[in-house]
Amino acid sequence: MDSNEKEAGILQVLAERLESQRLPRALAMKKRVDNGETLNELDIQFLKEVLNDAQRVKPFVENHPEWQSLAAGMVNLYQEITTKALENERHQKGKP
Repeated sequence: MDSNEKEAGILQVLAERLESQRLPRALAMKKRVDNGETLNELDIQFLKEVLNDAQRVKPFVENHPEWQSLAAGMVNLYQEITTKALENERHQKGKP
């Protein structure tokens, strides 16, 4: 197996994981924080895992421009989730 085939295989696995696991969980988290909830420990652990994985796959994304808008969209989604969750946390604690 040459490096192009290996890289294509890795990208396929990443796409499948995004579709079956990461995106559904992120959308569920987004819905919860949009409804005023905060993140729990499992959510925070999930986000840490996503951040670690993002660092590992960054070279693949850089080498494949066709994946860059998808990656940017996911980063934006995670940012929206964390920003809203922080707002909710502050609101629940009575801070502006």
